[in-house]
Amino acid sequence: MEHKRFRRLRQSENLRNLLAETDLKKTDLIYPLFARFGEGIRNEVASMPGVFQLSIDELIKEAEAAYAEGICAVMLFGIPDVKDSVGSDALSSEGIIATTVRALKAALPDLVVMTDLCFCEYTDHGHCGILDPKTGSVANDATLKLLGDQAIIHAQAGADMIAPSGMMDGMIAAIRTALDSAGYENLPIMSYSTKFASGYYGPFRDVAESAPSHGDRRTYQMDPRNAREAVLESLEDEAQGADVLMVKPALAYLDVVRAIREASDRPLAVYNVSGEYAMLKAAQRAGLIEYEKVLMETMVSFKRAGADLIITYHARELCALLDRQLRLF
Repeated sequence: MEHKRFRRLRQSENLRNLLAETDLKKTDLIYPLFARFGEGIRNEVASMPGVFQLSIDELIKEAEAAYAEGICAVMLFGIPDVKDSVGSDALSSEGIIATTVRALKAALPDLVVMTDLCFCEYTDHGHCGILDPKTGSVANDATLKLLGDQAIIHAQAGADMIAPSGMMDGMIAAIRTALDSAGYENLPIMSYSTKFASGYYGPFRDVAESAPSHGDRRTYQMDPRNAREAVLESLEDEAQGADVLMVKPALAYLDVVRAIREASDRPLAVYNVSGEYAMLKAAQRAGLIEYEKVLMETMVSFKRAGADLIITYHARELCALLDRQLRLF
């Protein structure tokens, strides 16, 4: 009978797997890592169990373990020893990111090393660029020049992809011009092209030590109420030369992911951010959910909405789950 036509295709596990529309693979995952100077440092973040600030030696061990499990890409964030008004560590070839990239590429030459390109972790005020002394807000155009300089430092260190996250107007064009002028025409850019001024970032500011000392970031990050503008932001970065687009956060913005997917053919990433991670971990500890199933459902929702890549702190545990995915769905 025709009214049973849907159930006919769900009668066994292998049949369901055969007809599954959405595929989640280990190679979809990008693993964020947080580097700082020192040795033997593995500081767990209280608000993000399982996430650590790592000295370079420990970060290499973590990356090697992840690579052995099937993760082919990491996203690096730096925590400098000294912060100042212009984020000098980010502009130094001996800074934490450049030093980490060189060490990581020497240890794992085939690992795709992506670098977060911003100033919030490196400035003493915690904003994503240098401040206008008259207004106290971020000086957009002055920051663009520094973003280009920072990108070249990362490129010279051996980064495989640059990921600018500051949401400055014109940042992709400025960075692309700087890289091309320095001979890095083939270095791709993954833009945080639609990044919302979100409440989901709180735990990240604990691990990256990047909370603003005054004000907030709503003058340069996206208003969570705006979907049409969100699409335009990504399309503008595409027009400026972004090779990969991104929506951040992921879970509360699946409608935006779908809209950008329908408007652009560029590869599309989502950032499964710290607050999303922390909430699932808290629910797991409280015994409120079937954690593994909910985690997999969440990741599949990102792919189903149109994402190609997922930046996630869950990356290593997802690799273990993917090895036995047949028992989760």
